[in-house]
Parts: sequence; C-alpha cells; structure tokens
Amino acid sequence: MPELPEVETVRRGLVPRMVGHRIQRLTQRRKDLRVKLPPRFAARVEGRTVLGIDRRAKYLLIRLDDGQTLIVHLGMSGRMTLHDAKSAAEHPFGRHDHVVFDMDDGWQVRFNDARRFGLMLLMPTETVERHKAFKGLGPEPLDSAFDGAALAARLKGRRTPIKAALLDQKTLVGVGNIYACEALYRAGISPRRAAGTVRGERAARLVAAIKAVLTEAIEAGGSSARDYVQASGKTGWFQQRWAVYDREGRPCPGCDCGGAVRRLAQGGRSTFYCPRRQR
Repeated sequence: MPELPEVETVRRGLVPRMVGHRIQRLTQRRKDLRVKLPPRFAARVEGRTVLGIDRRAKYLLIRLDDGQTLIVHLGMSGRMTLHDAKSAAEHPFGRHDHVVFDMDDGWQVRFNDARRFGLMLLMPTETVERHKAFKGLGPEPLDSAFDGAALAARLKGRRTPIKAALLDQKTLVGVGNIYACEALYRAGISPRRAAGTVRGERAARLVAAIKAVLTEAIEAGGSSARDYVQASGKTGWFQQRWAVYDREGRPCPGCDCGGAVRRLAQGGRSTFYCPRRQR
C-alpha cells in the first residue's frame, strides 16, 4: 500500500496540473471502488475549479471552489497519472482506468486501480475533519511540532512492540511498514522493544530518523516496490536506498557490527532489522 512519501509525491505531481484549473469533464467508468462512487459524481464536479490539494495521512484532499472536497485514497494499487493531450489521444483508457478528469487546459488525470481498494468521497469541506476516516488520527510526522517528547507522550505505558505502535495511525500517521523498518534501523532501536520504553533521547533519535527517512523518500519520488508510480508515470527509486527492508540475509549496511539483516513476523507483516545494531 502506498505510504506517506508515495501519497505526498502524487500530491506534488498533481498540484501544477490541477490547482487553479477547471474540471471540464469527469468520466466515470464504473459505479464503485472500495465503496460506491459519489452520487451524481460528474454533475457535481464538472465546471468546478480546484483551489488546492492537501494531504492528511494517506488521503488526498482535493478542494473545489464550491465548498466541496474530493477525498481520494489510493488503496493498495491505485494510481493518479497525468496525460497531456497527445498522450491521452495515443493511449486509450485501460481496463482499470476507473475515473478520468479532463482539465480545461487539455491535461487529463486518470485514476487507475487494478484491485479497486481505492476510495473517492465527495463532501462539504467543513465536514471533512469529522468524517470517520479522520477521527482519532495521530499527528503528521513531518510537522515541526512533532518531536521526541510528543512521540514519547503517545507511547507512554504501552507494552506493544514499537514497530506495531508506529504502524498505529493513532500514534502518528502515514508511517507504514517500509518506513517504520528503515527508521528503526537508523535509530538503532529494536522493533521488539516495548513502545513505552521509547522516551527521552531514544524517542528524539527515532523521531529524527522518521523525519529523515520520509523526507528522503519524498525527494526520491517514493518507493516502487510493486504498483506505485508517480503522477508522471515514473517509478520512485527510494527502494534503491533501503537499508534493511526486504534485505533478509544481507550484511548489515553502513556499520561494522558483522551482523546480517533478519526478518520476523509482527502483526502479520514482515519486519526487517539488524539484531546487533538495534537494541
């Protein structure tokens, strides 16, 4: 599933081609994704100008000029890709191009989702924060106010492993499996460590690692492990810089501990770590 860097990369790619432009036409090629698409979808967005595109956790928030917001979640395999007039003409809609936005300057945005776990909701902007998808969400990890003390406060008294706590969207948002593994490795913290023991200097070290990993991943256009591509259609390349994720059996990189990367199952997901470096 696309994580925060992938969603943020898509957002940044869409902004120049959608913000300030009018949605001339919306083509809806099926009735539903994970849930039904908005009623009267085309009628409600055609003619509307996009005022801005924000991100909350792993959701895109496309703000329209009539006070509506289109909420988009990419699910497991969703893509939002851009096509200029020539590319759109040369490449007919594919089987999984479910929703298509034609903008007033000739650019086209296609939402493609092979597994159909994606989501599109349309609602008044003032009600978005009250929607169940956003209730109880933790802070954004890249916010300046999110620091070691803020993380430690959210982890206080928790016995769950720190890796599981980082995946809990109530702790903080957007840090999925890949980036949790990478951040814990950089911080030298075992994924098995009880979350409540991550405090003080250790918590500060982990927050710094989370911010660094996410920032570098965004700059690299995300990680293209399977389905993900940027809005341009290009793949991300941060996977080339993974230290431990999906590196089982390889030497621990960047240190002389002499250990090898191991894999363990936590909560039904694979965790990759160095048992010598991470304590």
